[in-house]
Amino acid sequence: MTNHKKTEKQEKVQHTVCMDCSSYSTYCYRCDDFVVNDTKLGLVQKVREHLQNLENSAFTSDRHRKRKLLENSSLNSKLLKVNGSTTALCATGLRNLGNTCFMNAILQSLSNIQQFCCYFKELPAVELRNGKTAGRRTYHTRSQGDNNVSLVEEFRKTLCALWQGSQTAFSPESLFYVVWKIMPNFRGYQQQDAHEFMRYLLDHLHLELQGGFNGVSRSVILQENSGLSTSNKCCINGASTVVTAIFGGILQNEVNCLICGTESRKFDPFLDLSLDIPSQFRNKRTKNQENGPMCTLRDCLRSFTDLEELDETELYMCHKCKKKQKSTKKFWIQKLPKVLCLHLKRFHWTAYLRNKVDTYVEFPLRGLDMKCYLLEPENSGPESCLYDLAAVVVHHGSGVGSGHYTAYATHEGRWFHFNDSTVTLTDEETVVLGNGIQHGPFQPWPREHNAITSVLFLQQLVIRTQPYALLEQVHHKSFPNLTFSHCKPRWTV
Repeated sequence: MTNHKKTEKQEKVQHTVCMDCSSYSTYCYRCDDFVVNDTKLGLVQKVREHLQNLENSAFTSDRHRKRKLLENSSLNSKLLKVNGSTTALCATGLRNLGNTCFMNAILQSLSNIQQFCCYFKELPAVELRNGKTAGRRTYHTRSQGDNNVSLVEEFRKTLCALWQGSQTAFSPESLFYVVWKIMPNFRGYQQQDAHEFMRYLLDHLHLELQGGFNGVSRSVILQENSGLSTSNKCCINGASTVVTAIFGGILQNEVNCLICGTESRKFDPFLDLSLDIPSQFRNKRTKNQENGPMCTLRDCLRSFTDLEELDETELYMCHKCKKKQKSTKKFWIQKLPKVLCLHLKRFHWTAYLRNKVDTYVEFPLRGLDMKCYLLEPENSGPESCLYDLAAVVVHHGSGVGSGHYTAYATHEGRWFHFNDSTVTLTDEETVVLGNGIQHGPFQPWPREHNAITSVLFLQQLVIRTQPYALLEQVHHKSFPNLTFSHCKPRWTV
């Protein structure tokens, strides 16, 4: 920031900078930061003025015409017919800042998990000034030690903007800037993996919220919860936050030595499960093909939890045999999360290439029963094992580092398709098929490109009967002097 000019003067080397033509923000590659100061001659401002003049010139008249068509198309998508009358649909899209569709798809999916979104809406606003807060709350970014930015705060602002429904599309520039600051893997404008971004996002939100528990350190919280079982300690991992309260589950990893029969058990907390598509289904690309049985989500879950014999590269160190031995491994789900996030592994290595697995995977919209995958199913109520689909992230295209991401999400029984700044009403059949997407005139990926499910968010049925009880507990620990008020419905018709 302001250190850019000092660094350039000290090094006596001119720094190369670039400017975003849409936001006119300037970025220095050598300082690895955005630049707010100008040169003595005001060269940066002159470039900005030149770009603005180009925008208003006749040279860009065709661009303005296309933009107007796109805005009209987006406006039409916000009209919903209810009982024969046309009503405005208050759903807000997200502008693409340059290959940021991976981020937009995840943000729209998370924003439609009502309990998760409502919690962040209730958080007090934070104003950061030189590492200190002017508000009532402090969040810590432990990963980079940078107190000038807060991922929680920018995430909160973005969710609030998406809930207002007062604009055609919201530009998440401030959030993307914070992502650049604390997540170096996502710097630049190249296409990224949506699932990887989701994991980084949830992990960093969890860490910041942990650091804001009234200044209580992780070790103190663990001591206070010393009476909890090992599995619950694994789930808490220092301090429970809304991230772990909603997405947190526990796996039991069971390994058996094939030589002496020694059994080893370990509890592993998880925020999502990454599922392989069984090899026998990898050549089956569409639902309409008749060559063999259809791959279902249950097939992927069964492959994940089935007993597996580890190969020679994964020999288990047996403490009884005191050397590495052949063994078997099996996963059990010890605790189910409120929202089950399932990632379908869509890329695999063959020789020296990483190829896309575009197998169609059939999944239920309602009533996914997870009871058969539980370690102790008899201790779980029937509704706590049943899940309904809440959101789906879809990848279009065939490349690993290319393509396009969109998302489907449900609200009050209706399904919506989020394609960056465009939001349209859709139907259940389109969601299930995954590749029956309506492509507009400016859609970058033609219809023949593969469109397959990448990430699924499934919500526990028990949340319907007690939607905010768990959030009230987490909120009270974070803000003992504030009352948790339930959020109003996002969209009104």
